[in-house]
Amino acid sequence: MLTDKVVLITGAAHRIGATIARLLHAEGMRIVLHYRSSRAAAQALQQELTAQRPDSVMLVQADLLATAGLSTLVTEAVNAWGRLDVLVNNASTFYRTPLGTVTEEQWDDLMGTNLKAPFFLSQAAAPHLRAQHGCIINIVDIHADRPLKHFPVYSMAKAGLVMLTRALACELGPEVRVNAVAPGAILWPEHLDEVTKQRIVSRTFLKRQGDPMDIAKAVRFLIRDADYMSGQVLTVDGGRSLNS
Repeated sequence: MLTDKVVLITGAAHRIGATIARLLHAEGMRIVLHYRSSRAAAQALQQELTAQRPDSVMLVQADLLATAGLSTLVTEAVNAWGRLDVLVNNASTFYRTPLGTVTEEQWDDLMGTNLKAPFFLSQAAAPHLRAQHGCIINIVDIHADRPLKHFPVYSMAKAGLVMLTRALACELGPEVRVNAVAPGAILWPEHLDEVTKQRIVSRTFLKRQGDPMDIAKAVRFLIRDADYMSGQVLTVDGGRSLNS
């Protein structure tokens, strides 16, 4: 069902993005793998996947904060195989910005990567996605609904990405579906200590940490199986967001 369809995944050189790329590649999709500075990791992933299936992965490098270049990024993706079926806005920036310390540079960085870039990439991709009756998947965060203390700018940016999901579903229907995946405790931020990690896990109904493959499978579902879903956020957090 997904064989030879083309997906552009931002921030796909490592972590969750790389797992999404591997799973969609295994489904037969052709991958346009975006990276900013992780060239070695991107090349290694390309070699891994093309060893399984030649002519199936293309690399594109771009700084997503350079808005003027985003349309070029989409054009490169379309030119690779003459079509674009799916855009996965996965790239994200995440760090502390305690109130009273926030700089304009931090605001622009967090809002730019997490909200502005997905909007302008989606806008540039929309005509191509309409032609294929494709879809957009945004990777949001459970903290779009429940703000994370000391991360106000990040939380606001992800909340904006949820509204972007809903707004684009309205704007791009009926040809293009737009949905989102909200991860919970999947990969730990570097600053977390073991006590905090265990406290977070204890607040999930499933009493365990998730895995990047859980997010990748949710993305695959929204692309392959969710023909009558648009404007929705699929939460993958073991029940944590319901257990306040």
